[in-house]
Amino acid sequence: MTDKKHPDADPMRDDQRFAEPTLYSQPIFQGKVISLQVDTVRLPNGEEATREIVRHPGGVSVLALLDGKMLVVEQYRKPLGKSQIEIPAGKLDRGTEDPMAAAMRELEEETGYKTDHLEYICSYYTSPGFADEIMHMYFTDRLEKSEMNLDEDEFLVCDAITLEQALAYIREGRISDAKTVMAVYIWQLYQATGRLI
Repeated sequence: MTDKKHPDADPMRDDQRFAEPTLYSQPIFQGKVISLQVDTVRLPNGEEATREIVRHPGGVSVLALLDGKMLVVEQYRKPLGKSQIEIPAGKLDRGTEDPMAAAMRELEEETGYKTDHLEYICSYYTSPGFADEIMHMYFTDRLEKSEMNLDEDEFLVCDAITLEQALAYIREGRISDAKTVMAVYIWQLYQATGRLI
């Protein structure tokens, strides 16, 4: 006979057992994309600690397949000091922008292809240790040629690559951001099983 506990008794389901109530918050920086604050919190053991927190409106990304190839963009990433190959992506406008609408917009602006059919894959936090940015990922293989419409400070080129190229780019470090690495492995799963997740 096995000892089966009620699921509600699972300590991993108690998301408040390690809660850190905020005692006070100090704004440090407010930018166009992010803000930074330092919170003083109460730890579960009663002690105090500080948490440096980056606030971000969230983003969207699209795994888009065109004739069996994945649409990617190559652009320079200043924090890394080098160019990266990534799937189309962008940030949500602050407020209540619908992620799916934002994904459609970013796809067309960055690649010159549009779609009226996106399939939701998942949402995930990019760096939960210090930021609240959430990324919503979508899939489409129903693309129609349109026109690129880049932001004034955006410089990139669009390409379509095979799965073999994408895996090679990961090995070479040309693809090294989380959303694109995840998209490549989701694409590999999709090819093998027909499932996105």
